Amino acid sequence: MSRGRAACRRVCIVTGSRAEFGLLRPVIDAVAAHPRLERRLVAAGAHFLAPARTIREVRASYPIVAEVRMQRAARSGRTERADDAGAAGRGMASFARVFARERPDWVVVLGDRIEAFAAAAAASIGGWAVAHVHGGDRAEGIADEAMRHAISKLAHLHLAATRRSAGRLIRMGEPAERVHVVGSPAIDGLRPGHIRALDEDSWEDLGRPRAVLLMHPSGDSFADRSFTEAALRAARAHAVEPLLVLAPNHDPGREAVLAPILGRLRRGTPMGGVVFRQHLARESFLGLLLRVRAHGCLIGNSSAGLIECAALGVRAVNLGRRQAGRERAGNVIDVPVAEGPAVDDAIRRALRPRGRTRYARTFGDGRAGARIAELLAGIDPRDAELRRKRNAY
Repeated sequence: MSRGRAACRRVCIVTGSRAEFGLLRPVIDAVAAHPRLERRLVAAGAHFLAPARTIREVRASYPIVAEVRMQRAARSGRTERADDAGAAGRGMASFARVFARERPDWVVVLGDRIEAFAAAAAASIGGWAVAHVHGGDRAEGIADEAMRHAISKLAHLHLAATRRSAGRLIRMGEPAERVHVVGSPAIDGLRPGHIRALDEDSWEDLGRPRAVLLMHPSGDSFADRSFTEAALRAARAHAVEPLLVLAPNHDPGREAVLAPILGRLRRGTPMGGVVFRQHLARESFLGLLLRVRAHGCLIGNSSAGLIECAALGVRAVNLGRRQAGRERAGNVIDVPVAEGPAVDDAIRRALRPRGRTRYARTFGDGRAGARIAELLAGIDPRDAELRRKRNAY
């Protein structure tokens, strides 16, 4: 709802995929609730891709002022990194037109995806102030580390999740007064008692899984396929049935992750001990983590294993190098090399009976959204010194 242009700062928040939409929701809500801010939500990129088409979830949750379609279906059916480069170029041009029309005071992006990079590049080059959430983190992914740090160099305000990430930003030459430790918005609402487990109907619909496999492309298709195959074998060996498997992100190489999963679904009875879903809404995903907390685990290479699972006290088996360098708590069991026995041993350890659940505060105290809104309202985005990017050293 508009509160008057003169009294409010207009904030364009960009969401490009399911990977960050759930994390951004506390920021979206806090901006909308702040008396000196006016929310403008822009949906882009992977939200429009079939079969999940998570744009439907975004449209059902919030009013959207613009939709930016970036990716195009590859003729081969396989997405390559060159396709992402083309999508980023189309996104920059489209975001520039959106920002010229919306005239934002702030453009807010999160993380390291091509949608965030395209929006940050269009805004920074076009003269609009950029605020970057989760800058300074380390996580290798496909091009994630380079993309995240590139966004940080385009940004004018840094909303870091941890002190270590803030320190990296300052060592990269970002002025210390522009770097603020706010925590991760992924933790907002995750304090004990603030979320509830899935209801019985939803739990039955998912097959009452004991564990969840969430594997994304990492840039090494051979390792991704090997890890996925090993995880499926280990889950069956340890009677983790049904195993709930969620589809990977729409990144180059996702076919390598999907191939062993779809093969298991075709062969198994019933369903090879696997329940497959393209997407779960964040509320359902968090409720599921609560359900498996006492006797199960999250398996794969999602940041949720290091961030949300740590806050909820859920064990996570982290496969490969996609999250290499990211801070982690004691809930994580790392398997750096795609070897079947190592994956089997890690899953076996994660499924052991455990004592009292411990909650980690590595990524904040659950108040990131409110802190971010207050900073956007309190810092003048038209300050010439803020808009003038230069290294601090």
